[in-house]
Amino acid sequence: MSTIYDVLRRPIITEKTNYLNSDLHQYVFEVAPDASKTLVKDAIELLFNVHVLRVNVINLPAKRTRRARNRRLRVRRSGYKKAIVTLAPEDTIPIFEGVK
Repeated sequence: MSTIYDVLRRPIITEKTNYLNSDLHQYVFEVAPDASKTLVKDAIELLFNVHVLRVNVINLPAKRTRRARNRRLRVRRSGYKKAIVTLAPEDTIPIFEGVK
């Protein structure tokens, strides 16, 4: 990993992550496969100017799925790594605020 800006790939926005945002002050990001908890914490604090209390990292495995048109054709979705970041109660990340 060359810079701290390469750690975060994209935010993950679903119904479950909206619940985590509003009630538990947790935000979910897809991160680089070689990112550690300290790298994720440093990247979040630097990019969004917030105070991170805790970082949980989950390695999600690849899954097999089927195509809609031809049900026999199997496709492999690649696995990825995601981080659940808990912030202090007074901090928010503005990119998640438009979803609520």
